[in-house]
Amino acid sequence: MKVLVTGGAGFIASHIVDALIERGHQVVVVDNLSTGFSHNLNPRAKFYHMSIADEGLSDVFDKEKPDVVNHHAAQMVIARSVADPLFDARENIIGGLNVIVNSVRSGVKKVIYASSGGAVYGEPEYIPADEQHPVNPISQYGVSKHVVEHYLYLYGVLSGLNYVVLRYSNVYGPRQNPGGEAGVVAIFAGQMLRGEQPTIFGQGDKTRDYTCVFDIVEANLLAVERGEKLICNIGNGVETSDKEMFDTLADVLKYKGIPRYDSVRQGEVHHICLECSLAREKLGWESKISLREGLLKSVEYYRRLDASLGD
Repeated sequence: MKVLVTGGAGFIASHIVDALIERGHQVVVVDNLSTGFSHNLNPRAKFYHMSIADEGLSDVFDKEKPDVVNHHAAQMVIARSVADPLFDARENIIGGLNVIVNSVRSGVKKVIYASSGGAVYGEPEYIPADEQHPVNPISQYGVSKHVVEHYLYLYGVLSGLNYVVLRYSNVYGPRQNPGGEAGVVAIFAGQMLRGEQPTIFGQGDKTRDYTCVFDIVEANLLAVERGEKLICNIGNGVETSDKEMFDTLADVLKYKGIPRYDSVRQGEVHHICLECSLAREKLGWESKISLREGLLKSVEYYRRLDASLGD
């Protein structure tokens, strides 16, 4: 089977590319390397250096004729979406629609779409939030991610396009950029290793549902074979506060410092946690990696990265 992966040089999707290739699939990657890195690219994947919003994307579909599209390319920083909503919409909505239109036109059998359970629900009315929870995003990023879900539904009705939408909780793990603007585990770990003082935005009581990237990869692999016109949450179903995350990472890294605190950033929800029984029922998926186990895997990667940067 041939799978086209958008954003395949990025944190999450590069792991998916590796796993697909290990399973014997042909993989084509489209990535503009704006946030992804060439060193994440699997050398056995065919690579197109291109934005998903480019008109030339149609040529890639015509040439490669993928059976499945795994769509991960996105502007993913909430703060940037608030500061520059037009850029966010161009990247996520126009780019996402370009992927969908070309998928329909070229006869793609299924689109797997990485959405955000951490952003589309907004401040939840109840926790854990299931897929029936009202969709009321409070950031431009959450809006743009959800709009693409609507386009998938539309083309499912009009053209019979099959799709699986995976609404991720907060994903962490190896290859997440410690120098980026999103991903508290990577940012905290990088700062602690450098002896810097991490910043907690708010009072430390904000909670997230953290899921290791290797669990996310497994959900994507299952979605290749299972699920039809499906939207489901992918998360651990456990709330972890910012202060708890800081303390756990500090313990793992033997960091002796304390955090500094700053004001809460606009667009961020205060609490989120996902209910994932639909993923168990329809995909046969459940989270298997505990937070501490996942953090140990992450810290091992960031130690190696820190050592290589110091050479």
